[in-house]
Amino acid sequence: MRALVLASSLNFALKSTDEQNAIILQFQDFLNSLDFSLQIFIQSKKLDIRPYIALLEERYKEQVTELMKIQTREYIEFIKTFVENSNIMTKSFFLVVPYSPPMISASKNPMTGLVNKFTNKSGGKDADKVGIANAEFDEYRSQIEQRVSVVEQGLVRCGIRVAELGTEEVVELYYKIFNPGETEKPIQIN
Repeated sequence: MRALVLASSLNFALKSTDEQNAIILQFQDFLNSLDFSLQIFIQSKKLDIRPYIALLEERYKEQVTELMKIQTREYIEFIKTFVENSNIMTKSFFLVVPYSPPMISASKNPMTGLVNKFTNKSGGKDADKVGIANAEFDEYRSQIEQRVSVVEQGLVRCGIRVAELGTEEVVELYYKIFNPGETEKPIQIN
């Protein structure tokens, strides 16, 4: 089981030396307090300004005075030229919080036992096994939620804003990771 936490960035270079040292020590304390592994994933991608340009084009059409139309058009051209000439990247920071349930089973293959717990395919006729699997799943979810809470609290102490990703956000993230060419296609405006 895994949970994904989105973390904000922190402009470390703008902090004073004392603030930098405090952040480093707080982050060190946070890492030392963890009793589980943690994966940090940094996603860098070229900034997509197409939605912003589309918004500016709409504003251009709404302008009534000729001077505002000229200024809006020049601003649009400036933004396009600036982004083409500069390699502007956006970075997203994610933390992957894992939880591996214990694989205790009566079966010879522990993986089969774990699958049987969640699918109720153990071969028995006992209807209570689904209830046991649901109770175990709730326990496992509780364990990962506690880990996420520890990670969130530790990062907040360092001055980093965090938000746990929901199912839809995780699906969207995976889609964008595994389909990078989709962002290069022209945006559809109705």
